[in-house]
Amino acid sequence: MRNSLLEDPRKGPKNRVLILGTGMFAIALANEILARPRCGLNIIGLVAEREQTGVHTIKFPLLGEINQLQRIILEHKPDRIIVTLDDRAMAHHCHSLVEEKFFRQIQVDDGEEVYENLTGKLAIDTLSQRSLMYSKDFQLPAHSLYLSRLLSVLFALTGLVLMAPLMVLIAIVIKLDSPGPVLFIQKRVGMGNRTFNLLKFRTMLTAQEKTSEWACDNDARITRSGRILRKFRLDELPQFINVLRNDMNVVGPRPHPVSNYELYALVSRNTPESGEQIPYYYLRCLVRPGITGWAQVKYRYANNLGEEIEKLRFDLYYIKHYSLWLDARILLETIKVVVMGHEHRY
Repeated sequence: MRNSLLEDPRKGPKNRVLILGTGMFAIALANEILARPRCGLNIIGLVAEREQTGVHTIKFPLLGEINQLQRIILEHKPDRIIVTLDDRAMAHHCHSLVEEKFFRQIQVDDGEEVYENLTGKLAIDTLSQRSLMYSKDFQLPAHSLYLSRLLSVLFALTGLVLMAPLMVLIAIVIKLDSPGPVLFIQKRVGMGNRTFNLLKFRTMLTAQEKTSEWACDNDARITRSGRILRKFRLDELPQFINVLRNDMNVVGPRPHPVSNYELYALVSRNTPESGEQIPYYYLRCLVRPGITGWAQVKYRYANNLGEEIEKLRFDLYYIKHYSLWLDARILLETIKVVVMGHEHRY
């Protein structure tokens, strides 16, 4: 999703940026901009909602308070203003911003939109029950879902036919490499919170007792053949059967294990950044899970709850901006991984 915010700076766009806000989301957005020097945005400073103490320790200049906005604009001459403050904080300053936008030709942007365009993930820190209740997002068009389902079935059937010889060879290698079954079967949570048995080629030695779900806790159990299968994601091939069983699509959020689902939901509902409990985890289950997904091609393997929350930002971005074009982009990125190999995976 490209817009004027992401113009190449070599083309000479105006890029002096003033951010309204000094909260956690404002700092996160500023850090994302700072990490992308080619995005064409140069932060000149932040503006606080009110007089604050301690914010001078941040690495961005604090230029004043929101009630000094006109003075700050005149003095620092920004080309763009990014708003991260809520409607309550901006209630008495919207008129000034509208004047600056039209009379001084200053571009005014919503912080959430900038964050999404830059990062490809959702700013869940700013979600609230009220914003979700009135939002027109996350209402997926039925015709796109039906078409996606049809294409997934056709893709899975074609994949099973073409990959059948390779899958037989993989099964033989797994049996010769280590004792245990060819397939690893695990309960996962899918669309509408329905559970199903996910199929994968086994890549680890069979555990003798209950083990952690985190990848870093199971590295010692990965077999020789398993490392190769994981690198090229060939262990996911049996999930074509899951697609035909109506458990999954080819593209979608990766299904979470049943054993961890309640933990993920609890942590997500109580993420404190927005100041209230946010019931957004269930949004993952609005669509069928996938063999590959936006989080898979944009992020690494999660090894703790913090990284799982980061993956959730990508999953929710995918659902909010769902389209067949985005599915096609994800498939192309996945093909690159399969052909070239990649160590970071889900």
